[in-house]
Amino acid sequence: MNLSVGFDAEKIKHPNTGLNTFCYQLALALQHECDTMDDTSFKVYLPPIVKNYFKGAIKEHIYRFYDRRLLMLPGRIWHQPFQAGRFFPRGVHATLLTIHDLNYLYEKGGKYREREERIVQNRINRSDRIVAISEYTKNDILKYLDTHGKPIDVIYNGCSSYNGPITPPNDIPEKPFLFNVGTILAKKNIHVLPAILRGNDYLLYIAGNRSAYEREIWSHAQKYGVEDRIRIVGPITEAEKHWYFKNCEAFLFPSIAEGFGLPVIEAMQYGKPCFLSRHTCLPEIGNDKAYYFNYDFDPDLMLQEFETGMHHYATQGNAQDIIAHSQKFTWSQAAQSYWKIYREMAQ
Repeated sequence: MNLSVGFDAEKIKHPNTGLNTFCYQLALALQHECDTMDDTSFKVYLPPIVKNYFKGAIKEHIYRFYDRRLLMLPGRIWHQPFQAGRFFPRGVHATLLTIHDLNYLYEKGGKYREREERIVQNRINRSDRIVAISEYTKNDILKYLDTHGKPIDVIYNGCSSYNGPITPPNDIPEKPFLFNVGTILAKKNIHVLPAILRGNDYLLYIAGNRSAYEREIWSHAQKYGVEDRIRIVGPITEAEKHWYFKNCEAFLFPSIAEGFGLPVIEAMQYGKPCFLSRHTCLPEIGNDKAYYFNYDFDPDLMLQEFETGMHHYATQGNAQDIIAHSQKFTWSQAAQSYWKIYREMAQ
């Protein structure tokens, strides 16, 4: 049986985002698995603005929007790897949908939630099978949406070992520092972090695409009198990001809306203590190898939890156990699971 798979990598056009990383890393891993099989082909759609993104690592591309009709081949499996995808070609044998999260449940209510729910439900209606990237996301899907009895699997994201250069930023921290990275939005809940800078001398470095939400972060920093020890550095390169991971004292990730939380695994690759929220999938991903803030983010209790966790890490923590936990999440493993599902769908 010749198995032909089409993959929508449109979200690669958004740099410094989780979907960019997901589409890029998974597409590379899927191509690698394809290369080991004689009866498969793999084709990726990329917008023209990023048509050279893979630098030849993906063998078959379609760049122009209207050329996506070439993907409409009988027998082809179409993989829509994010829930807000716009293109569901007709004429394919079956469509697989990956759902990352239902973050709209935890962000805003009213018409925003209704609109987002309609979008995801529509994508489910047009798909034949579903993958969630965590058990938490799967449970949300089953609770809040109608899957019409379609099969739903869980495939965790991978975390590639970084082998590129590690480059210090222009602003090298002059003191021991804590690190947070991700799009700087309210759902990331970063404004609760200044509370844990009380009674110590740490700096807090925050990296990621910027937004007006920064005003709330600064407001809380001023409330606790720690604004002089916070650095919001904006987008950073991969080389710089891994410098921060390698050199920080701890990684902080109090997000309240996550489908997986890839930066947590990236930090764990360096054996760093990670302090996470108890919301959504993060306890599932961090497991017992991370420390957790209280569910309500009480500032005094957060400070106590941080101090207790740092003391535990310094006296009883095992960086090698943390690193070993991070190595359980690989893109190769994810790609193998997806190819297994493609084959089942092609039957």
